[in-house]
Amino acid sequence: MGNNKTWLDRADNVILEVNRWQNPALEGMHDIYYGTALPPQRVPIPIVKPDQLIGQPTLRVDPDKIIAVVETDAPDRNLPFAAPDDNARAIAAHLIDFLKNEVKQGRLPASLLPLQSGVGNVANAVLSGLAEGPFERMSAYTEVIQDGMLEMLDSGKLTVASATAFSLSPEAAADINSRMEQFRGRLILRPQEISNHPEVIRRLGCIAMNGLIEADIYGNVNSTQVMGSRMQNGIGGSGDFARNAYISCFVTPSTAKGGKISAIVPMASHVDHITQDVQVIVTEQGLADLRGLSPNQRAKLIINNCAHPAYRDMLQDYYERALKESYGLHSPHMLTEALSWHQRFIETGSMLPA
Repeated sequence: MGNNKTWLDRADNVILEVNRWQNPALEGMHDIYYGTALPPQRVPIPIVKPDQLIGQPTLRVDPDKIIAVVETDAPDRNLPFAAPDDNARAIAAHLIDFLKNEVKQGRLPASLLPLQSGVGNVANAVLSGLAEGPFERMSAYTEVIQDGMLEMLDSGKLTVASATAFSLSPEAAADINSRMEQFRGRLILRPQEISNHPEVIRRLGCIAMNGLIEADIYGNVNSTQVMGSRMQNGIGGSGDFARNAYISCFVTPSTAKGGKISAIVPMASHVDHITQDVQVIVTEQGLADLRGLSPNQRAKLIINNCAHPAYRDMLQDYYERALKESYGLHSPHMLTEALSWHQRFIETGSMLPA
């Protein structure tokens, strides 16, 4: 669905694609809401639960705009997801333990709150872990449905998934397309302006689980730029959900490139999500619950719980010296060294000293 509603509204000319590969049972799974308006005519979006339908099943377009119809018979071009490795399974286990404790403490219901998951191998592995976990009758209100969410629907652990698009491996895409009828009433596709709307995300109390490239010791997160300059992926909807979720989680292996890059660094080389929007960071090493903590408390917890042992002492050394030498003590940094790990990687191919 994505932004097609907007493109159809704004375009001068429209080319329609009719794809015979798609299962006709997709018809009726879309919920397209035309009730948005600019202030002062704007009214609340009337969604109070993920399975609620508020719109119509088809898009509107002025027939005079249509200049061509293209026929195809082909699936989407998607890459396969990697099988969960030990790191991904450990990340999932830490997150499940955290959610179990939230339920025990009375901060979450037994079926959790609607799940949002970013795209990628680690996020997909977390969903697979939840499919095997203790929670029942969960729901999802997310941007993208991937393999792990279909696995949860198949297992019965997930009752409904609302999103704006699929991002499936070729195998999963072929599988769901062959039995689309089984997902009627359990899959809902909405325009992105609804799936990612802050008002709805806050009202439903989503649990956001997104990946990252790096996080610094104070919890600022870089989701897009390698070494601060090279685009790896777009921000997607992670900002929409991180800023508005009931609990905002970020997950990642603690190292990349065979240990040559640390995902926990003194200072993030680019920031997509500020520390105020990051509540939980999870690596295979452990979990840091940052809610209600000062920057210095955050730093100690992230270093101790999330950093890889190969980098933990280096981070601790940096932080202790920053406490003594920085301009201030609120979020201590030594500006001459804060990005030196990234520069060392650019020059030598590793963040580790020679």
